[in-house]
Amino acid sequence: MSQGPPPIAATKLMKKLMADHFLGLDRAAREGSPKVAWCTSVGPAELLHAMGFDVYYPENHGALLGATRMATETIPVANAQGYSPDICSYLTADVGAFLKGVTPLTKAYGIETVPKPDVLVFNTNQCRDVQDWFEWYGRRFGAPVIGVRTQRGVGEVHQSMVEDIASQIEGLVPELERISGNKFDIDRLRETVGLSKQCTVMWRKVLEYGAKTPAQMNFFDHTIHMAPAVVLRGKPEAVSYYETLLAELTERDAAGMAAVPGERFRLYWDGMPVWGRLRMLGDLMMELQTAIVASTYCNSWLFDAFDAADPFRSMARAYLELFIVRDEAFKERYIQEHVELYGCDGIVFHDAKTCPNNSNNRYAMPQRFSEVHGVPTLVINGDLNDLRCFSDEQAKTNLEAFVEQIAEAAAA
Repeated sequence: MSQGPPPIAATKLMKKLMADHFLGLDRAAREGSPKVAWCTSVGPAELLHAMGFDVYYPENHGALLGATRMATETIPVANAQGYSPDICSYLTADVGAFLKGVTPLTKAYGIETVPKPDVLVFNTNQCRDVQDWFEWYGRRFGAPVIGVRTQRGVGEVHQSMVEDIASQIEGLVPELERISGNKFDIDRLRETVGLSKQCTVMWRKVLEYGAKTPAQMNFFDHTIHMAPAVVLRGKPEAVSYYETLLAELTERDAAGMAAVPGERFRLYWDGMPVWGRLRMLGDLMMELQTAIVASTYCNSWLFDAFDAADPFRSMARAYLELFIVRDEAFKERYIQEHVELYGCDGIVFHDAKTCPNNSNNRYAMPQRFSEVHGVPTLVINGDLNDLRCFSDEQAKTNLEAFVEQIAEAAAA
């Protein structure tokens, strides 16, 4: 097996930040102050922070269930309650874990259960599952569920769409004031939107280390170091973390380190991670001396439109411009631009069984990339959390053959 580079030292700081995040939520839920808001991962977190809530992201908890492979035991519990094995396995893993009375937060931080919500706030820009998911918990906890309903399949983002979403976000304020006991402060919202914009700028710089040759970071690194951008955006801790990480990446770059020593080929990953198999896949790509240098998924927390001067409209535009919200033509252009920017030799499409919204291979996109753009593609069948849908041997065989195909084409 190829020897990887030295571990990234900033990981220790990131782990402390995550511990502080979850322990703070646990304390808030037990003491009743500050109030706790649950938020979908690309929901209006900036507004919630500005209103004084501690913010918890159930999708992040779903990913933890997948990464720790606890999801294998919890998904069937939700299935037995009538939740289909074909719907989002973040949802089924998380609901099943709640019903089973388990959480990976116990082993990691000594926390007995997820924090009780005072309000649950969704944005359907990802999928309908998040609304159903939050409404289930709303019924369990007797907590209000409010949210934003976003257009889907968006090509050009029109101002009328922005105004619609902005008015929906602004319309949340009276209920959030009632629940939090805090009056809305536009300057506080401007501050949180400004911090999220800073986080976006710095997270993009981190991702762009994958564009270097050899790549300084890869997809498997990104899935770890994206955590502050996911759960701490809108807070100064996220900005400080990426300042620390970028300083270290500058040093590693100067020292000539590589995410995959002896890098021969570079790939783009489209779709969700296979959380329970990241280590296996990372080790395999290391052996193949192939770096997965960029991904659609880890770019999902780049919100370029944020503007502290116009917080409601810029939040609306940022959440409308997300890749997952857009139409097929936009998605194809986006991936092609990133394949070129990062110098990718091919694309791996992950067809996640329970996540059709993040599986972009189902409408002939891989075929178009091969035939129109001349980019080799591979489809891996699996899932984000449900490992019953993933075959280690099949994935290994397919990836090895794909890299061999790219090597033969390069030698021709």
